[in-house]
Amino acid sequence: MNTHKHLAQGAPRLTIGRVARAAGVGIDTIRYYEREGLLPEPERRLSGYRDYTPDAITQLRFIRRAKELGFTLEEIRELLTLSADRERGVRGVKQRAETRLAEIERRIRELKRVQRGLKNLIDACPGHGALEGCPILDALSHEETR
Repeated sequence: MNTHKHLAQGAPRLTIGRVARAAGVGIDTIRYYEREGLLPEPERRLSGYRDYTPDAITQLRFIRRAKELGFTLEEIRELLTLSADRERGVRGVKQRAETRLAEIERRIRELKRVQRGLKNLIDACPGHGALEGCPILDALSHEETR
């Protein structure tokens, strides 16, 4: 029994290299996404080579852009599922994007806190003298008190 989808008559047959170039990802990335279930395994030729349809390029671009926005692979898997749900998909995608935005905003606040602390240490450091008097090394060597 063949578990692979059959290509529609007349659908373009694309090699993994061509799909990778068109989607802006590496060949190993495509294979990884197939193993992870983010991309359906394509039909194979008798030679064993993979045959892709243009839909694979669209899906890979979706995954790549979602990764650029900070979504994890598990979240991307969920987004792909939601994108096929005509009834609840849009609401679910919006909620997932709101969750991602809240996480990014939390990380930005944390990075700004770290930035302020580091700037204060740099401003306090004379940049010369004994190592024992360096406020940066001193701060890194002691337990933080808030």
